[in-house]
Amino acid sequence: MKKLSSSFKDLISIAAITMITAAGIFFFMIPSGVAVSSVSGVAMVIGHFIPLSISTLTLLINIVLLVACYFLVDPDFCKRTVVTSILLPIYLAILEHLFPNQQSITGDPFLDVLGYIFIIGWSVSLLIRRNASSGGTDIVAKIMSKYLHMDFGQAISISGMIISLSSALTSPPKLVFLAVLGTYFQGMMLDYFIFGMHAKKRVCILSQKEKEIEKFLLHDLQCGATIYNAIGAYNGDTRPEIVTILDRNQYGKLMTFLEKVDPEAFVTVIAVKEILCKPRT
Repeated sequence: MKKLSSSFKDLISIAAITMITAAGIFFFMIPSGVAVSSVSGVAMVIGHFIPLSISTLTLLINIVLLVACYFLVDPDFCKRTVVTSILLPIYLAILEHLFPNQQSITGDPFLDVLGYIFIIGWSVSLLIRRNASSGGTDIVAKIMSKYLHMDFGQAISISGMIISLSSALTSPPKLVFLAVLGTYFQGMMLDYFIFGMHAKKRVCILSQKEKEIEKFLLHDLQCGATIYNAIGAYNGDTRPEIVTILDRNQYGKLMTFLEKVDPEAFVTVIAVKEILCKPRT
């Protein structure tokens, strides 16, 4: 029963997030006329040649991509993507019925694109964290990310660029250029929402005060650390190097501590987007 209840809550959550995605497309991207990195953007271009609604074209394209998803991506992702791929065009169809003559909310294509990439970046990142997607280019990006070993946001940008450039068939150069920029910044926004808000830092420290630093990490910040013996190439001296993984708050506290204890400490910092480990049994 608990598993069923959890699955139901997850489904409701995905449905709600998909509704937000549809609203971002309908109220910002479609009125702007700028085809930014989405299947609905492809539908906008195709709609100039085929007399079908954007919601219908979005559904047809998603069906084709779902078939590819089934064979190339993990089954759980495909099952969840089926829900969003069907719900998204349904939501768009409902909005088309409720607001048949919807105009731009801001009256400025540039502001529309900004609103779109913020809403879509946030909503799609929530879906990805639930191992789902809004369908469409998310499926393409998931495949590219898996087989080409690239960041999901980068994969979204590349596939989106193709869509944006295809709008040159129906849009003036100004809107095509805006679509390309919007696609680029959407990838950055997506990476930020997926990784940036929860990013950690790998901090490596060489210091004469290693015992004080180790104590501060373990007892004050309550985080782990690894000690390596580092050998200097110039004089061959061996010194302990402290390596630890910190969140933003812990990192700030550590830097303040080091400034007081050992301002001359040699510190290198690397951004960490993902940590994978198996719990001990």
